[in-house]
Amino acid sequence: MKAILCRQYGPPSSLTCEDIPDPVPGADEVIIDMRAAGVNFPDVLIIQNKYQHKPPLPFTPGAELAGVISAVGTAVEDLRVGDRVVATCMTGGFAEKARVAATSVTVIPDSVGFDVAASLSLAYGTSFHALKDRAALRPGETLLVLGAAGGVGLAAVELGKALGAHVIAAASSKEKLAICTAHGADAVIDYTSEDLRERIRALTDGRGPDVIYDPVGGPYSEPAFRSIGWRGRFLVVGFAHGEIPKLALNLPLIKGAAIIGVVWGEYIRREPEHYQADLWTMFGLIASGALRPRISARYALEDTAKALELIANRQVTGKAVIVHEG
Repeated sequence: MKAILCRQYGPPSSLTCEDIPDPVPGADEVIIDMRAAGVNFPDVLIIQNKYQHKPPLPFTPGAELAGVISAVGTAVEDLRVGDRVVATCMTGGFAEKARVAATSVTVIPDSVGFDVAASLSLAYGTSFHALKDRAALRPGETLLVLGAAGGVGLAAVELGKALGAHVIAAASSKEKLAICTAHGADAVIDYTSEDLRERIRALTDGRGPDVIYDPVGGPYSEPAFRSIGWRGRFLVVGFAHGEIPKLALNLPLIKGAAIIGVVWGEYIRREPEHYQADLWTMFGLIASGALRPRISARYALEDTAKALELIANRQVTGKAVIVHEG
């Protein structure tokens, strides 16, 4: 089979597409013939040895995929050859076939396409866990989403609306903000041309947002946090900007606010039954039209490096997906 290999840490251009032996399932594993694989910012970090998960070289990146089961291990009881599934795997997704633990596999409804399913688990799974579980976002509350046009950001915009919140989207261009508006944002902030704190104050009548979703970090975190409302919840999702901000602890003190970490990978490892329930809730939201995952680009397997390059340069709105017809 063909697979993308990281033989040495470096930029996406250092990846190779090679023929390697087909995988064989262990007792509690399945083999999935990949039809679509989501491309995510952590994929860029992991090939540069900048992510907390550090697989030994060489490895195949790709943390989420959807496809058809072609083999099952002897101890697997609830999955069958031919099942249409989505899976999380941290690595291994950018290949024609992936070996995945059966506990990380979910059967998908026939109404959900492989490309949509492959766009759902990481970006939407992270955002659903963050907003519903960690922040306990309630109908009528105000949600501020930083980096709102990216994969997890746009998912947070849509999910915030689905959960009944008033959503403010912040991004770096008018074009990106137009996409946020099309996906449900009630108000927008261009933080490259507007004062973030002043705009938040104006849009919330001085009260500040109840929940802030921050996958960006860098120079935006502190001014956003200084604007948070009483009993606000600040969700630390990631650092796409590259700089990890340092917040003075007097800031949460004076607002009675909470800083909440969102670790999606550990969540699905420690609480797989809750993650499965999240997915089925989101399948229902897709069926109702409340979620409309935006897939802005599709690439063949051999063009995976190009997709990762766009992600690294923050040129993707919504999701980029690797597709393979089989």
